[in-house]
Amino acid sequence: MKRLLSFLLILMLVPGMLLLSGCHGSRSLPDFVPPEQFDESRSYTVTFWAKNDTNRTQTRIYEQAIADFQALYPNITVNLRLYTDYSKIYNDVITNISTNTTPNVCITYPDHIATYLTGSGTVVPLDELFDHPDYGLGGAALRFSSPREGDVVPQFLAECAFADHHYAIPFMRSTEACYVNKTFVEAMGYTLPEILTWDFVWEVSEAAMAKDSQGNFRVNGQKVMIPFIYKSTDNMMIQMLRQKGADYSTPEGDILLFNDTTRELLHTVAEHAATGAFSTFKISSYPGNFLNAGQCLFAVDSTAGATWMGSKAPLMDISADRVVDFETAVLPIPQFDPQNPRMISQGPSICIFNKADPQEVLASWLFAQYLLTDGVQTAYAETEGYVPVTRSAQDSQAYRDYLSRCGEDDLEHYDVKIRASRLLLDHVGDTFVTPVFNGSASLRDAAGQLIENTAKSVRRKETVDDGYMDELFRDVSSLYRLGSGSTGARKDLGPLPGTAVFLLAALAAVWILLLIWWILERIRARKREKGS
Repeated sequence: MKRLLSFLLILMLVPGMLLLSGCHGSRSLPDFVPPEQFDESRSYTVTFWAKNDTNRTQTRIYEQAIADFQALYPNITVNLRLYTDYSKIYNDVITNISTNTTPNVCITYPDHIATYLTGSGTVVPLDELFDHPDYGLGGAALRFSSPREGDVVPQFLAECAFADHHYAIPFMRSTEACYVNKTFVEAMGYTLPEILTWDFVWEVSEAAMAKDSQGNFRVNGQKVMIPFIYKSTDNMMIQMLRQKGADYSTPEGDILLFNDTTRELLHTVAEHAATGAFSTFKISSYPGNFLNAGQCLFAVDSTAGATWMGSKAPLMDISADRVVDFETAVLPIPQFDPQNPRMISQGPSICIFNKADPQEVLASWLFAQYLLTDGVQTAYAETEGYVPVTRSAQDSQAYRDYLSRCGEDDLEHYDVKIRASRLLLDHVGDTFVTPVFNGSASLRDAAGQLIENTAKSVRRKETVDDGYMDELFRDVSSLYRLGSGSTGARKDLGPLPGTAVFLLAALAAVWILLLIWWILERIRARKREKGS
């Protein structure tokens, strides 16, 4: 019987050990402790994942930054891997967490980092590195001029703080802008305000749907016109809710998206999608293409996409013969209260992944810091409507000279691009960010999906009423695993993984066997007592 007891105890211990060591598919890394000194006698390889579309200039800036950094630190080799989409970076990081093969440095978004943190010790909290006397921000032992913590624009740095730590540093910042065909709007008899309102945009968009006797749209004389196209409908919903003072989520992860204000906004979307006055990127394609062809009046996209907007845009996806000449206005996104504008702050940040070797992490931090130097910040910001994240770069002679040459040419100093940058510089105090938590990326996707589904439904002639909204809320909540839908609930993390279920069941079975053994032993003991 003692052998049976020992066997059962082993059975009880083994699943517990497996549960602790195997559920995440990887070994937990120790907490990172910054070394006092950087060991320069060793060589290090830093893998750097970044995003680039087709802008070769941005690639050259990364390559130049790496070359200049390696000249300062010959013992650190930086390997650049470029991606075409941030979601691909996100998916690859998630895949590599389970095998401890994440990159060293990664350009990503805070919402994504919050998910990376579900892997124990995966992302390095940067607070102690910020304050390191030798290698921190503005550190004494650095071989380059690093910005001090107070030099990073506070609003931008605050976006990288969540779960009680800074898990990233900002790299570039942008917001959304409304690129307007001012020529056509004024030809219709309207005067553009300094700050657009939603009512104004809806009114002009509906008026632009008028056709002549030949079936052409009067405003452009063409067969195609989609007056208002929004690229990122997740941002659209999030910003509309913030402007209305309505709920979206809490920092703790409570899901508040599915509320009456959201219903009201979706009914408005349905009304204008039904007439053809409104559409989205996912439904109709890139808004800049329609704007440049004279087939759109209001195109909302990131300020980081400014070089694709306008009849003189240096980057285009349409042929020259389709381009219509017009004056482009660059305005803040539409507002419900133009006296108190609210717009989202967005843009890539830099995180550092933990490794078994603290010296390797410190080498990664040195390179990440180098990306905040004035030369890198200014050069990259000039490629699009980005804004540098440090005051020193914004105030540098090179950047101020760049802004002052707005419209000097249609390449480096393309006026729409520089006006997009100025828009954010003028409205930093009007920007906001959404709470970051594990699941906030899914919530963002859900916000956009509500608009996309509503617009598609009315195009299919489906009835969009309160019953439709109830079902939409349930479907989207279920799709993104957000909990109980319209009432607002903390994010449901979904069922336990199969391995965890198996191991917990095994533990329960062992305890049951132990209980049976104890009962049998008690029965035998009583029999022995009676026999004696």
